[in-house]
Amino acid sequence: MKHDQHSSHDIPQPIRKDGAGATDFGPRDVMRDMENPDMFVPPETDEGLIPNLKFSFSDTHMHLNQGGWSREVTARELPISTTLAAVNMRLTPGGVRELHWHKQSEWAYMILGRARITSVDQDGRNFIEDVEAGDLWFFPAGIPHSIQGLEEGCEFLLIFDDGQFSEFDTFSITDWFAHTPKDVLAANFGVPESAFASLPKKERYIFQSTVPGSIDSQKVSDPYGTVPKSFTYRLLAQKPLVFSGGTVRIVDSKNFPISTTTAAALVEIKPGGIRELHWHPNNDEWQYYLTGTARMTVFAANGAARTFNYRAGDVGYVPFAMGHYVQNTGKESVWFLEVFKSDRFEDISLNQWMALTPKELVQEHLHASPELMRALRKEKWPVVKENDKLL
Repeated sequence: MKHDQHSSHDIPQPIRKDGAGATDFGPRDVMRDMENPDMFVPPETDEGLIPNLKFSFSDTHMHLNQGGWSREVTARELPISTTLAAVNMRLTPGGVRELHWHKQSEWAYMILGRARITSVDQDGRNFIEDVEAGDLWFFPAGIPHSIQGLEEGCEFLLIFDDGQFSEFDTFSITDWFAHTPKDVLAANFGVPESAFASLPKKERYIFQSTVPGSIDSQKVSDPYGTVPKSFTYRLLAQKPLVFSGGTVRIVDSKNFPISTTTAAALVEIKPGGIRELHWHPNNDEWQYYLTGTARMTVFAANGAARTFNYRAGDVGYVPFAMGHYVQNTGKESVWFLEVFKSDRFEDISLNQWMALTPKELVQEHLHASPELMRALRKEKWPVVKENDKLL
């Protein structure tokens, strides 16, 4: 069998600038190699064995329904992701993710469109609200809820606080009814068995319905009142922390009190910017890339480091306490979510740590130049621009 001997300079080859490597004229997925330049030709600082820290939603199974679709990235797809799992879901106008609940808590980010969510807590207090792009919701484990697309439909990301979670292992109202004897249903609701003649025979999961009326028309008065802590948060309405290289919005139980098991940051990295060298002292970091292209090197100690490339729709992961950065490699802003199984967001800045340590000690460790020592910042700048100077 002849292999195509590409000679075009547009075809990348696994050869580093220092001469390491060799050409690859064998069977290849060239498009994949071009999407992953720092994985195909790793920087010479990469070394050792670090497991895969990347998976794309584009490589997952699409579960298609009348009314929408869903796909998931769990520990099955990305084995290192032990703390969190995620579902990407789309609902058509009027499409319904049926009434259901989970063993895990559900944290959600609205990517586009609008939806109506409903819920009732353990004390019989209800919650009905419309959400739009940039909004969050959080349902504690065991709390029942539903989601329905409004006029323009919607797409959102769901995060669950268990890497082994699967969207297809949830408790759905139609599934329960279909597997409960009709005489028991009749006794429970105080109606004849004939009232259940048209029940669905299996779980509906996602189904098509009509676009609901205004939220005022669907309000349900509740003798117990509404939930005391809102299940939603307007993340994009939050005033961002602004830095030379981009912006950061942080949300955890401090400003979203109901979210006790999930903390997050929405980060924008402008072209030429970098999410600074840092690590997280409280848990693993799960990432979702919303726009742009980026690269991340993860330092795992003991001489191990590995670089990955990411683009919109990719999931990234950083195990607990490992040092890393995220660098914008494109011409548009990179927007991504950092998500943690925690009630608080915490990170430690390499720059700030060095600035707040006796300078003689830092100099002795790194043979640090006076220029480097002058550039250290005592204030944390999570997103910096390349070649930033001390202001």
